[in-house]
Amino acid sequence: MHKIVFVTGNQDKFVEVRDILKTCGVEVIQDKNGYPELQEDELEPIAAYGAQHAANKLNMPVMVDDSGIFLKVLNGFPGPYSRFVENRLGNLKVLKLMETEEDRTAYFKTVIGYCEPGKEPLVFSGVVKGKIAHEERGIGGFGYDPIFEYQGITFGELRYEEKNKVSHRRMAIDKFLKWVINIDKKT
Repeated sequence: MHKIVFVTGNQDKFVEVRDILKTCGVEVIQDKNGYPELQEDELEPIAAYGAQHAANKLNMPVMVDDSGIFLKVLNGFPGPYSRFVENRLGNLKVLKLMETEEDRTAYFKTVIGYCEPGKEPLVFSGVVKGKIAHEERGIGGFGYDPIFEYQGITFGELRYEEKNKVSHRRMAIDKFLKWVINIDKKT
């Protein structure tokens, strides 16, 4: 079994990643100490830097997750600033901001940064396309899940197991696992 440290203070992200990776024989340990986050307009450099910083600090292989929701009508905003916007405005004010907009196209994106001590970081991204609902729906998930509509249903309405099969985080983790499997075959 592989073991990896997931550096995140977000318990919901940790549980989601832990449960997905557990099915593949990877044990995930949470480190809540965080890492310095770059202020960038893209998620990839943030995740890469965070993973490398944490791996060298902890002297262990680590993964980090940087995720965001990108709204087409707002030119991709909030994107990498999603957590800040969520903390300051919340879903109801985002819905208010969107209430007169016809184009509600949006996507969720996760970038997993992985790094081993003294090495260069790798990044794996996943995207799920959808739209912003007109109201919060569902009590599941976290963050923007109740307002992100995917195939007619919000992530907040999906059962936990269903969301874990289709989420942006799942897509990124699947790419990471494919890389792990290829590395294992070579050794």
